[in-house]
Amino acid sequence: MRLFRYAVISLLIPVFSGSLCRGEDAFDYAKAREFWSLKTPQPQDAPVVRAQKRVRNAIDPFILSRLEKAELEMNPEADSRTLLRRLSYDLTGLPPEWEGLAGYSFEEQVDILLDSPHFGERWARLWLDVSRYAEDQAHIVGNNTALTYPNAYRFRDWVIAAFNEDLPYDQFVRQQLAADLLDPQDASMQAALGFMGLGPKYYRRNDLAVQADEWEDRVDTLTRGVLGLTVSCARCHDHFYDPIPTSDYYALAGVFASTEMFNRPIDGDCETNDNGQAKKAEEAIHLVREAKQVKDVPVFHRGDVTSPGEPVARGFLTVLGNGERATFSGKDSGRLELAEEIVDTQNPLTARVWVNRVWGEIFGTPLVRTTSNFGKLGEKPTHPALLDDLSHRFMNEGGWSLKWLVREMVQSATYRQSSDLVATKEEVDPGNELLWRMNRRRLPVEMWRDSLLVAGGNLDRKVGGASFEASDPKANRRTVYARVSRLQLDPMLALFDFPDPNLHSPGRSETTTPIQKLFVMNHPLPVAAAKKLSEKMAGDPEQSIEIAYRQLFGREPLAEEKELGLRYLENHDPADYAQALLVSNEFSWLD
Repeated sequence: MRLFRYAVISLLIPVFSGSLCRGEDAFDYAKAREFWSLKTPQPQDAPVVRAQKRVRNAIDPFILSRLEKAELEMNPEADSRTLLRRLSYDLTGLPPEWEGLAGYSFEEQVDILLDSPHFGERWARLWLDVSRYAEDQAHIVGNNTALTYPNAYRFRDWVIAAFNEDLPYDQFVRQQLAADLLDPQDASMQAALGFMGLGPKYYRRNDLAVQADEWEDRVDTLTRGVLGLTVSCARCHDHFYDPIPTSDYYALAGVFASTEMFNRPIDGDCETNDNGQAKKAEEAIHLVREAKQVKDVPVFHRGDVTSPGEPVARGFLTVLGNGERATFSGKDSGRLELAEEIVDTQNPLTARVWVNRVWGEIFGTPLVRTTSNFGKLGEKPTHPALLDDLSHRFMNEGGWSLKWLVREMVQSATYRQSSDLVATKEEVDPGNELLWRMNRRRLPVEMWRDSLLVAGGNLDRKVGGASFEASDPKANRRTVYARVSRLQLDPMLALFDFPDPNLHSPGRSETTTPIQKLFVMNHPLPVAAAKKLSEKMAGDPEQSIEIAYRQLFGREPLAEEKELGLRYLENHDPADYAQALLVSNEFSWLD
């Protein structure tokens, strides 16, 4: 229980730290704003580098400068096959359509893939992890489904559509916090409110302690996910490391205390109760709306709701207001004002945090490895000037466009390097912090499962719609549409490092276990994919091997690979051979 945890912490902390709440006046905000992440991103002069021939765009000089100081150089450019496979997975999450794309230039391939309806499906998963997307609750009593979200997929579809339509990121954030306040008449936009409306709901929801736990979830998801700050640490005491007093936490909590979860009827035929909510969750869109009464909440001493202090006006973080907290004293919750503060171009965090997340998706390792903690306990960026420059250009030159940002990254020479290991370079930079090569990456579970379906020729590419169970061997939709449960995560998703949807996820962990390999060898899904692939290989064994390699890897088999395959097929079923290829590292890893 959270309250038990806070009780223990509140007893122990005074022993080490003295007073728990110093108040905002105790912080030197001017000095705090000297910290790297709290300075507004500024354009940076491109470093002068010797390897000018390797420069393709504004990203490369910053990378080359660090490499040259370490007396290193970039790897050669990867071959066209490797680049196309890398590009297709990074932009759409799917293996490339080799015949359809091979004849185009790299720049044309980028544009084609950015325009694909599968772009939004691939990138939506990043945001769904950040926003702890789920369709039920961690605690369900018996068959009571009153607190579940049967139509959660409508928020997921909204996110996919927003990325496909290249909704600017500032608008993307605004709509998720306050779509109903931006345009009360536009019901089509309100599915965006699932960002908070799909959060955890607890039993005994009229209990103030339970409400306080729900407020914490909203504050934590928003601040770690969008701002990269651990503001919820200030629920019980002033933040130990970052300039966030407890009053800042309760200023934000007041915004969410002034909203309520709302099951908006899908249409006029739904049966509703006295306050306008759909009686049946399956007939509702799950949102937040303004509470009947907005309120400022007090600072609860040591997080204990039975020990309230003075109320705090709803508002934003003091350190992001140059030492003076922006307050929201209007008649509504303050969600729209909060959104405007977050996406203000002078806010030093919002663009930086998103650019860093996108960089991590494209390059395999983010510039700031602690993607949801840009505070004192977080890591510093490996290339601070690059992060500053790219964040500034993202807001100003790029108009907050995700597609602009992705295009900028993938068209760099840095992205187009081979992933080959070079012993002399590894001795200098074993972790590839300086990016002298492209990081080799394992496909996440969504891309891997989708690739199995492509290999079998039965992937349903329809965009949008209701959820299915990922472990169902008969299901053939993209994995982004799999049902996500807080109560019991699908076994296949859990086995392959899918994040816990009860909490905001700063990134995916990566494990390698025997159970994973046993799954690949025995589960009906990969077995069925191998069977369907083998049906395309029927006929001459040599041609069958060539067909398999072209489809799975986009290349011809090497002489030794062909010889090994021919020997294997002499005594084994083609389906077994196809499954051996599907189990290979080349299938599940991205060079």
